Formats: sequence, structure tokens, C-alpha cells
Amino acid sequence: MNGVRCMWMRGGTSKGGYFLAEDLPAEPAARDAFLLRAMGSPDPRQIDGMGGADPLTSKVAVVRKSARAGIDVDYLFLQVFVDRAIVTEAQNCGNILAGVGPFAIERALVSARGDETRVTIYMENTGQVAVASVQTPGGLPTYEGTARIDGVPGTHAPVPVEFRDTAGSSCGALLPTGNAVDTVEGVACTLIDNGMPCIAIKAADVGATGYESRDELEGDSLADMRARIEAIRLAAGPLMNLGDVAEKTVPKMMLVAPPRQGGAVSVRSFIPRRAHASIGVLGAVTVATACLVEGSPAAEVARVPAGGRKTLGVEHPTGEMTCVLEVGDGGQVTSAALLRTARKLMDGVVFG
Repeated sequence: MNGVRCMWMRGGTSKGGYFLAEDLPAEPAARDAFLLRAMGSPDPRQIDGMGGADPLTSKVAVVRKSARAGIDVDYLFLQVFVDRAIVTEAQNCGNILAGVGPFAIERALVSARGDETRVTIYMENTGQVAVASVQTPGGLPTYEGTARIDGVPGTHAPVPVEFRDTAGSSCGALLPTGNAVDTVEGVACTLIDNGMPCIAIKAADVGATGYESRDELEGDSLADMRARIEAIRLAAGPLMNLGDVAEKTVPKMMLVAPPRQGGAVSVRSFIPRRAHASIGVLGAVTVATACLVEGSPAAEVARVPAGGRKTLGVEHPTGEMTCVLEVGDGGQVTSAALLRTARKLMDGVVFG
């Protein structure tokens, strides 16, 4: 087909193509076929497309002006598999979300309002709402600033993102089984969804430490561990109201351990079969929430500060992601916020 207008952006620790919905084929099968060609999938190197041969760089945001009351734009996240001809909308992506606000202003879906513009975003994948604060001096997004996030070199303009009502976004409840702990394939797990369906497991219970590098997690010596957590994931999918997850990118596997760098918990994340170089935004929110679930594997290893407003540092292979959780009188998480950054990389036309 002819070229399609597209902006390539880094959002958080991911990057991908940002499209206006009106510029893509309306029929999902035609849209997905185009995106597979544009990314160069299926191919481990994605040599014939724009993808970066990694799940973190093979992502798509589809954005439209919203007709919903109180919402600026609707955002659909699509994960384009690298080595398989699959495009899935089974999950959100909080990293790509960080670029949606700037993109919406760049494409004139939202008008800048002063030096900082709040963009309210409806996440179509799960029906939840996020608010991104974008720096807009002079009426346009700026990407230069002093904010730093682990996993991204340099400093950039801050994009704080607040999440609203994310509990049970995909699974119907924060704890879809109603239990703080379930035993799956002989391993104690917390099945949890506060914006991203996740399974929290003590790393030691599956033969890991929770402090491995990404290369170590994907090395031959931990092949048995990877097979074991995949077996847990497949068994837990139906328990989490996700059905057969063999061809899905959720739930994510979170191996937790006591913190070593002054944070609240150390995490090694699988997304779901590849080890994450850092951790996804909503995965971090969900595993931080698991640290507050009494009796959970995460709570048993975490160091959680006192008080109703809790700042939890989630340590990952390339640094830390800080989650700020507001906790109600009943102990439930009422809101979550994180600091992200984004940067425009390319604006033009991509061909499929």
C-alpha cells in the first residue's frame, strides 16, 4: 500500500510508531498486515522494516481525538511480535503511553495550554484513564530537560503520568482469584492486575536470584528456569480470566527479591518469554502494588515505607523505576503515578 504518515518516538524505555487512527486501514486485519510489513515481522532481525529486533522497539500507538466526556484522546496500543506474524492488543503499554501526550499536541489533537499541558488519555486496551503532563513552552512540546529515567541515556523533559482506576484492567479484579497467594505448578504466586496482568514469584522459588542481568536471564544456564515460569504462566492464564495465553503477551512474569540499591523491591521481568531490559511502567505499578498485598511473595521480600502515600523504588536490571502510590483507609491503592520522558525521533511516512 502507499506510505502512511507516522511519527517514530521513544516513550519511556520503549520506542515505536505513533499513528493517527484515520491514517491506518480501518479494518483490523488490513491494519495488522500493514504494521507487520512496516516493522519487518516476522524476522528475528526485522531487517526489512523499522522494528529494532526487540519487543521493546516493535510497538505501535494508534491515537484519535476522543468523543468521550472529559477525555482528550483515545490510545490503542499494539504489540507487533518480532519473529511471529502476530499483532496483539491484549495489553496496555505505559512506556509508549508517555509519548501519546506529546504526539497528540504535535498532531493538533490537543491545544497546548501554557507552559505545561495536561493530556487526558483513554487507554482503549483496558478502558482505563491516564493523565500525562507535557512541557509546552511556546505552544509546542519540548523534549529537552533535566529529567532522567533509568534505561534511557541523557536527560529530557519530564512527562509525569498519573493512572486512574487501573485495578483489574484486564482481569476484572486486582486479585482475579480473590487470593493474595495461589500455588501454581507447585510455586507460591500472586496473580495480580493493577494496569498490567502480572504473576509475582520469589526469584529464589524458581532457581534465580532476582539480581541477574538480562543476558544472564536469557542464557543457557537458566533455560530450566525459563521453562518453569512459562509453565506457570500458561497454567495461571485461565485463573486470571485471560483464557489460553500461549499466544498472548500477558500475563507478565515478575521475579521478586529483596532490594539491594535502596529501593523497595528488586524485580526481573519477563514480557513474557524475553527478559525485559528494565521493567514496563504498568508492570512496575502492578508489582509495587503486590508489595502492599499482605502475605504475597512480593510483600515478603519488599521494604515498604510507612504512611498512606508510599514511594516505592522498583529496582530492575538497568536501574530503578519509582512508583508513587496513594493508599486509602482500607489499604487499597487509589492512584499511581510515575515519571517518564519521551522524545520525537522521526516524522514522515512509513511504507508497508
